[in-house]
Amino acid sequence: MGSMETGISEIDRLRAALAASEVARQEAERRATGAEAMVAHLKLLIAKMRQDRFGASSERGRRPLEQLELELEDLEMAIAEDDPANAPETMARASETDVERQRPAHQPFPAALPRERGVIPAPVQCPCCASSRLAKLGESMTETLEVVPRQFRVIQTVRKKFSCRGCESITQSPAPFHPIARGPAGP
Repeated sequence: MGSMETGISEIDRLRAALAASEVARQEAERRATGAEAMVAHLKLLIAKMRQDRFGASSERGRRPLEQLELELEDLEMAIAEDDPANAPETMARASETDVERQRPAHQPFPAALPRERGVIPAPVQCPCCASSRLAKLGESMTETLEVVPRQFRVIQTVRKKFSCRGCESITQSPAPFHPIARGPAGP
């Protein structure tokens, strides 16, 4: 009879533990759902504020926008810490894909567009040691889309690369000016 009482108390203890874990799970879901709703709400507010940012009174909303962005970042970090998918091996894979996404590649311009080729003159001597023993290594080409009234054309700017045989340094002419840094559109 003593073993039967032990079995019943063991079952009661297990039921109580199961009920406690269920309550904890529901609480965690409620907290996560609340945080996700807050993230969605903050993203909506940020989108509205960004839309207003470029209006006539754009300076008015800059500080609240920055505060909301910081709050959103904190909430996303908190959600990421609670998520089991953020194990170290998962994070390593995610960081590898982030590296690939950081540098957006520009699509080449259509081949049908007319092109003009301009070559920037190469340096006659090494800027480091003033030696004139330069050897050509290759060239870099930048394509810029220019709009001439009712006409598009691609301007190819070639910058030749040289290596100094005296000091073994590499030299190249500076890149042309673009109104938008690293942008493909010309002035």
